[in-house]
Parts: sequence; structure tokens; C-alpha cells
Amino acid sequence: MLQKFKKLFCAYGHLLIPVLYAPFYVLTFIWLENRPVSRIYIIEMEIDKYIPFCEYFIIPYYLWFGYIALTVLTFAFLPDRKDYYRLCLMLGVGMTIFLFVSYIWPNGLQLRPAQLPRDNFCTDLVRFLQKSDTSTNVFPSIHCYNSMVANAAIWKNEILNKKKGIKWASLILSTSVLLSTLFLKQHSLMDLLGAAVMFILF
Repeated sequence: MLQKFKKLFCAYGHLLIPVLYAPFYVLTFIWLENRPVSRIYIIEMEIDKYIPFCEYFIIPYYLWFGYIALTVLTFAFLPDRKDYYRLCLMLGVGMTIFLFVSYIWPNGLQLRPAQLPRDNFCTDLVRFLQKSDTSTNVFPSIHCYNSMVANAAIWKNEILNKKKGIKWASLILSTSVLLSTLFLKQHSLMDLLGAAVMFILF
């Protein structure tokens, strides 16, 4: 029995990395969202006012969750695990830095429209998103950072780099996610730039 457990752990133990980190991230984020703070620093750039709201970007915004999960899962089962560990490290470090920034510098936005301009299925999804995700703790954008990391990992991997369909689908989706954060008014351009700087540094 012990021998079988050791064999399973050697084969699949690396899958525990995101499984163990996810609860830590989610619980810490929920705590940060609900803790009382004396001041929230508003993040905004002049260009944000000229970016129109477009509810249809809710589709790539939600697809992000599956995109990141599928990327991590795909890398977990590739023959060479070095890229998997590198991917987990970059995602984990970036997300942890985001939590730290949110803790020492509570920040938020005032970009969301007071009333959505239309009423359709996509605006219903936007309303659901806004109820579950407040406009606080937004810098740097994890949606943007994780998308950049996942796309770069796919393009640099020796196996996935040869699959043009996967490469270009990843690039299109990751770019759509970046744009979605702006057009849904979930993030300021400053949040995207902060994510880009963190990505470049790592």
C-alpha cells in the first residue's frame, strides 16, 4: 500500500502545487476584500475615460478562468516538467505579490458605469460579476498578468510552440482578456501596465 502511494505521489504529486496554493490565494483575497480600511487609493488614468464600456468582453473575461486552469493542467502532463514548475512559480509569485500590494496599499476604481447602457445576456453576466467582485484591490491586474504568463509559457514550450493552432488561439484569447479588463471597466490601464511591468521583470 505504501509503495503504491509513493508511486502515485511520484507520478502526480506535482499536481498538488496549484491545489494547495489556490485555497491560500482565494481565502486571502476574500479577507482583503472584506477587511475594514481607513482609506482606499483610487487608481485612474485620463485615458480610462475614453475607453467605452462593452459588455461583450465579458465572454473572454470569464474564459480566463478556464484558460489559466487548462494551461496549468496541460503543462502538468507534458513530458518535461521544468516548464510546468516555471509556470507555477511565475503565477504563484505574481499572485502573492498582488496580495501583498493589496494589503499594504488598498486600492480601487471608480470607473464602473452607474447604470449599464443595455439589457441583454452579456450585461446580466456583467451584473453578476460586479456583485461577486468589488472594484477594490485591482492593482496589478491578475487577469492581465496570468494571461501574459500563460501565453508566454505556451509560445516558449518546445512541444506547444510547434502547434500553430494552440499558439495563435492562446495569443488571441490572452489579448482579448487584456482588453476585456478595460472595456468592462474592471481595471484601469494602470492596472494592465502594472501587470505588464511585473511580467517583464519576472
